[in-house]
Amino acid sequence: MSGRRAAAREIVVAGGGLPGLALALALRQTLGEAVRITVCDPAFGRADAPRDLRAYAVAAAARRMLARLGVWDAVSASAQPIREMVITDSRLADPVRPTFLTFEGEVAEGEPFAHMVEGGGLLAALRDAAVAAGVVLEASPVQAAVAEADRIVARLPDGRALRADLVVAADGARSRLRDAAGIGWVGWSYPQSGIVATVAHERDHEGRAIEHFLPSGPFAVLPLPPGGSLGHRSSIVWTERQADVPALLGGGPEEALMEVERRFGLALGRIALESPLKAYPLAFGIARRFGARRLLLLGDAAHVIHPIAGQGLNLGLRSAAALAESLADTMRLGLDPGGPEALEAYERSRRFDTLAMGAATDGLNRLFSTDALPVRLARDLGLGLVDRMPGLKRLFIREAAGLRGRQPRLMRGEAL
Repeated sequence: MSGRRAAAREIVVAGGGLPGLALALALRQTLGEAVRITVCDPAFGRADAPRDLRAYAVAAAARRMLARLGVWDAVSASAQPIREMVITDSRLADPVRPTFLTFEGEVAEGEPFAHMVEGGGLLAALRDAAVAAGVVLEASPVQAAVAEADRIVARLPDGRALRADLVVAADGARSRLRDAAGIGWVGWSYPQSGIVATVAHERDHEGRAIEHFLPSGPFAVLPLPPGGSLGHRSSIVWTERQADVPALLGGGPEEALMEVERRFGLALGRIALESPLKAYPLAFGIARRFGARRLLLLGDAAHVIHPIAGQGLNLGLRSAAALAESLADTMRLGLDPGGPEALEAYERSRRFDTLAMGAATDGLNRLFSTDALPVRLARDLGLGLVDRMPGLKRLFIREAAGLRGRQPRLMRGEAL
């Protein structure tokens, strides 16, 4: 029997966003030197790369995953627990916004159903942990991935070629690698844009998140840790008709603040914009397959959903957890991580959940982005009934926390 150690498996991750780094870190921590992982992203080489100013609602299951990966401690001090969720339904000109539904924010004693975490800090923490674990960060995109008999070659712009067992395409909704592999995409653009910013305010939000459903789309006020020019801060995610966005954002700072104030309200006192309003086009999409020969899709390359429920990042992290579990189990059995077994296991674990979440967010957006009186009356009646049913509310809050159904081991806070 030979005493030589088996050669390490090679995996290339194209895209250094949150799901791609989480996958790389999970595999490296679990398998150690049995796998060499390179994450390719041109942003790694740009000292002046724009910081992600968005804030994300990290659900309880995703927080458990980050804690298992050793990343949560690096961001917990600047994370804001969501202690309560309030839902209103009204028109912009209504003098009163009646509350139709409230949720308590804990799924277990001392465990909020979600935390607000600023994207730049979370990305930096994942990147630092990945480097410490031995993941190689390559400041370059993957331009092409060419599958061979038992390998796949990731080609970089400078002519270098990284030979690997598997390439994971985490290169965004307009994935070049997905298109080159001939993987179809089913989706559509919404006639809406998502506008994000950080707002300072005088009064304490007390950990309360508010979702105002308005005819043009939801206006979410999400609590952030104390700070800013007025002592307290919240993140806004404002869904607006795309045709109206140029007029709403085309004025000066005073006009922009006035439009935000009309939707934000005065419950938290005087407000000020801490960051410029930034608009993003909104869309739904899902890949017809989550992989091809020696290529697997992850994050926005596999699925894009409406932000109405704040589940986009959580869906991407859940896919990263499922893929890490599938690949780790495959490699422990001595099987090829680029072989059909890993792809089939990943596809089985993620297809239904992804479709269900996409359908749910699309349906909610269509239901609440209308001002038709019969629809308004029906949905408000439904919200009121749910508010009077504690068991159903607990079910919904566990769904929002990512704790219903079968979850990948990392999402349960367990080791791979």
